This record gives sequence, structure tokens and C-alpha cells, in this order.
Amino acid sequence: MINVFFAEWRKLRRPTLFFGTMGAVMAVTALVTSLLFLLLDSPRGNAREGRMISRQTLELAHGVSIGFSSAAGLLGLVALCVFASQTAQEYTYGTLRNLLVRQPRRLTLLFGKFVAMKSFALITVVVSAIVAISLAFALSGKANINTAAWTTSDARWSLIQTFINVFISVVAYGTVGMILGILFRSPIPAISLGVAWLLIVENIISATVKNSGKWMPGQAMTTIASGGDINSSYLHAIGLVAIYLTIGSIAVAVLFRRRDVAN
Repeated sequence: MINVFFAEWRKLRRPTLFFGTMGAVMAVTALVTSLLFLLLDSPRGNAREGRMISRQTLELAHGVSIGFSSAAGLLGLVALCVFASQTAQEYTYGTLRNLLVRQPRRLTLLFGKFVAMKSFALITVVVSAIVAISLAFALSGKANINTAAWTTSDARWSLIQTFINVFISVVAYGTVGMILGILFRSPIPAISLGVAWLLIVENIISATVKNSGKWMPGQAMTTIASGGDINSSYLHAIGLVAIYLTIGSIAVAVLFRRRDVAN
């Protein structure tokens, strides 16, 4: 599996993919964090779905990590795209057959690729955390926010918890992308259907069907990043995502093991 891990990283470290992805991560994190502080007094809200995060909330110990957790949904979409494309391209370019010559155990190959992409996701989360925290301190003066609580031990512990939750959320998004990549064996439908469901379909269903949001995978993954919200608890979101991903992973593992490797 170690050889599979390093072989996958030979693709992931390509400058166009690596630096392009990190640039996208920095951009979405900077956008979400900046809006959080710059629109602090806006009546239209300064968080997702028009929610308002007050100055008093931002001045609490966990206020320094709110921008970081708020960017988790967009980070997850980036991970979904990377995981889906890196998985599905093996079918599109016909390289999966060559990989299986070197590593004929298909599930070992699949798991090694997954571990490599998880490590890639970890780097994106680290980059996002650095950008979010740096901008939070940089913009706190403009927003007249007292940052005394941000340097306490409670703030550090909150940041560690947020980092773990965001990482779990991002890996969950990426796993969805990998499942779709194996299922459709082509990057375009895997990415487009995944993004369309998470960004459009789930929001429509949640807005029209009462209490449906707490059962949606995308909403649950966002809830994990925020440590729970008023609509769903953290444990409920973790359990729901675990069920969805377990079912999806078993299904695609069977497909990956039994069907032809050609697209």
C-alpha cells in the first residue's frame, strides 16, 4: 500500500494540480473570512444563508476559528472535485489497467489512493486554517473586535476542535467525490452531479420540505465542520454521514473489484 500511496502523490504533487488547488483553497477561505468581518454590521448578514454572527460572538474564544469553520463547505467542494477527478481519470486515460499490473489487489490499490488523497486534504485544511486565522487578526481592528480572548487556552482548544471537525468534513466531501468517480468512471459527470446535488438540490429540498435538511448528507457534513447547529446535533451529523459513506463505500468497493477497469 505504501507504494500505491507514493505513486498517487506523484500525480497530486503536479504543480498545476497542487498549486492550483492550494490557490483555490486560499481564495475561498479568504473570501468567507473577509465577508464575515467586513459585513459585520450589514443587515443582510455576514455568514452563509444570510445568517448574522455578531461582534459579541466573534469576541469569544472560538471567534478566531469561525471564519475557518465557515469555509469548510467550500473546502469540501474543492476536495470533492480533486478526489473525483483523480479517481475517474484512471478510467478515462486507461491508466488503471497499468496500475493493476503493478498492484493486482484492487482494494489495496483503492485504499492506498484514498489515504494519499486524505493526506492531500489535510494539507488543504492546514493552509485554510493559516489563511483564516491570519485574516481574522488582520481584520479584527477594522471591525472593532476585541481579540483578547483569541489568545487564551480556551481559544487554542477551540481551534484544535474546529480543525479536527473541518478535516472530518472535508474528507467526507472528498469520499463522496471518490465514490462518484468510481461510480461514473468519468470526471465530468462525477463532479457536476456531486456539486449540483450539494449546492442546488439539497438547498431546494431543505427549503421546501420541513426538517429534511437534517437528513441531507451535504447539510450534515457542514454541520460537522461547525460542531453542530440549531437544526442538527454534532453526533447526529456524524452518525448520518457515517451511514451514507459506509453504504456508498461498500457499493463502489464491490463495483471496483468486479467490473471491467475500462471506461
